[in-house]
Amino acid sequence: MSALRPDLAIIAQWIEPGSRVLDLGCGEGELLDYLRREKGVTGYGVEIEDSRVVAALRRGLPVIQQDLDAGLRQFADGSVDTVVLSLTLQAVRYPRDLLLEMLRVGREGIVTFPNMGHWQARWQLGVAGHMPVTHALPHHWYDTPNIHLCTIRDFDALCQANGIEVRQRVVLDDRRRSNWAIRLLPNLFGEVALYRCARGTG
Repeated sequence: MSALRPDLAIIAQWIEPGSRVLDLGCGEGELLDYLRREKGVTGYGVEIEDSRVVAALRRGLPVIQQDLDAGLRQFADGSVDTVVLSLTLQAVRYPRDLLLEMLRVGREGIVTFPNMGHWQARWQLGVAGHMPVTHALPHHWYDTPNIHLCTIRDFDALCQANGIEVRQRVVLDDRRRSNWAIRLLPNLFGEVALYRCARGTG
């Protein structure tokens, strides 16, 4: 059995054993399958791509095939403990709306995204004069699924403007590791950001 990718392993650490989880953009169900086996969670995956839905179903996972831009209306308020959105926020049409819906459905939301503020992306756009292609952003401008790229500062500002409490944040490099430079200047040196969020109490 292969180990979880390091960023998924961090997400798994943030999820309580026996809790209810909704995994949006679940892909082939790797995370949800691990959580079910190792932490006894229950829950659902949501995925739009046919082949990934089939792969997740073969793992025995309950998966709903749906476009996340359609919203989460079928899920009741507070119906799960944690809603996960891993490396998918930048690919939806209304990221703010989806984030708020996540925090309506779940007590907590876990969001991860590629950081457009990374120095390589800045260099390629500002000096080389072309849209960035990096480990975290591997597509060219004409074939990318990403339509709403953001930086760590952008996401922090979004959370602040919408009364979202950031409970934990981890920023990683292209190999999904942290180091002193990332801890000092996360928006400049981090390639992937992971946030654990909740509705604010204010």
